[in-house]
Amino acid sequence: MSTPRTTTRPSVPTSALNASRTLATAARVLRQLRHDPRTIALMLLVPCLMLLLLRYVFDGSPRTFDTIGASLLGIFPLITMFLVTSIATLRERTSGTLERLLAMPLGKGDLIAGYALAFGAIAIVQSALATALAVWFLGLDVVGSPWLLLLVALLDALLGTALGLFVSAFAASEFQAVQFMPAVIFPQLLLCGLFTARENMHPVLEGISDVLPMSYAVDGMNEVLRHTDMTAPFVRDILIVAGCALLVLVLGAATLRRRTA
Repeated sequence: MSTPRTTTRPSVPTSALNASRTLATAARVLRQLRHDPRTIALMLLVPCLMLLLLRYVFDGSPRTFDTIGASLLGIFPLITMFLVTSIATLRERTSGTLERLLAMPLGKGDLIAGYALAFGAIAIVQSALATALAVWFLGLDVVGSPWLLLLVALLDALLGTALGLFVSAFAASEFQAVQFMPAVIFPQLLLCGLFTARENMHPVLEGISDVLPMSYAVDGMNEVLRHTDMTAPFVRDILIVAGCALLVLVLGAATLRRRTA
């Protein structure tokens, strides 16, 4: 009497990171972006165009541009990367691509890290273009090193990428992904200290602003505007922004799940 043969399906990792799988995911996303020139133009050129427009809005008052230009140098990439990342990720989710990928031996951590790595590479180019334009072409006057401006702009873009990946898990359509922007980005924009010093706000609003990552992005930019060297508050600000981006990516991996029709 023969015993029935049993087959064991390989277990699918759910969270462990694997470098080769992460790099393969990032390469796939970049290949897809290469065939979408409009998305690439949106990510790379829109922050530059917004800074250019802002500079000549304040053409008669260049000091005003110096005051708010550095802050917006970090805010514009954050907003752009949030919008593009959330829509692009949701498009793959609704098309079934993520469903097929999650059926493969690909961990959730690998998937999120791969997307973050791909969009992070775009964020590096985006931040470099915007910083170079603001400092060397538009004449943004900063006391500190332009490289520190670039660092904060890059961290802001990575934060926008992480937020976009996170909120895409809660949207059922591209329209809903766009609707998350007023809920996630606009409150931070109003409370980050761009329009008025945070200490001048109502105490409740000041307390809320203290836990919003965009507040520390603006504070970091302002530190570069006022100080020639890297200060302790600047280090604190960039660590908070980087930590928030990492935390949101971890939450994004935790909330990633298969969706069946």
